[in-house]
Amino acid sequence: MKTAHAVAALMIVTTLQAVQPVPAKEKPAYERGVLLQMDSTHCGYAEKDGKTVAGEIFGTDGQHKNTQEVLCQEYILKSDRLIYRIRPKDDKHPSLLPVGETAEFRIHKDKMVLRVPESDGKEREYIVVSMTQRADAIEARVSAKAPTQ
Repeated sequence: MKTAHAVAALMIVTTLQAVQPVPAKEKPAYERGVLLQMDSTHCGYAEKDGKTVAGEIFGTDGQHKNTQEVLCQEYILKSDRLIYRIRPKDDKHPSLLPVGETAEFRIHKDKMVLRVPESDGKEREYIVVSMTQRADAIEARVSAKAPTQ
């Protein structure tokens, strides 16, 4: 009888521990930056074959290809410490960002998630092409470490 009471008490304690409230998921923290400029950069070629089904069967195709250079939007985003060069992850439907506006961004896994509150405020994914440390941030860090005399 005593073991039955002990087992019941143990089950109640473990059940109460399992029902503890789970803390709410925190909202992601965003950094702020300014969109300085937008460039159109070369990012590949689009090719269109001149092949047809009849040409493939009879071997009369001329193998003519139409090739066109593809340009992608590339933005420069200046944050407190870094300068980012970014491109939209969605190449087929890129949206234009307002140059000169403040943007909020965060790095999530291998991409940058960016939103412009003054615009529509939607989060969009971008590929980071390059990151450069700002010269004024380097100078401020060196002067802060230098001993004063």
